[in-house]
Amino acid sequence: MLHWTIAFLIVAIAAGVLGFGGIASTAAGIAQILFFVFVVLFALSLIRGLMSR
Repeated sequence: MLHWTIAFLIVAIAAGVLGFGGIASTAAGIAQILFFVFVVLFALSLIRGLMSR
């Protein structure tokens, strides 16, 4: 899943450089949502790992 975040980030940067505002904002929004989802999943797995010890 992290691969998708990186892919959308690259698309957002490329679209921003080329001046496609709508495409860049959409890809950046998706990348941001995926980033926060992964941060939450990381925190939950960290807490679960600490609780199992």
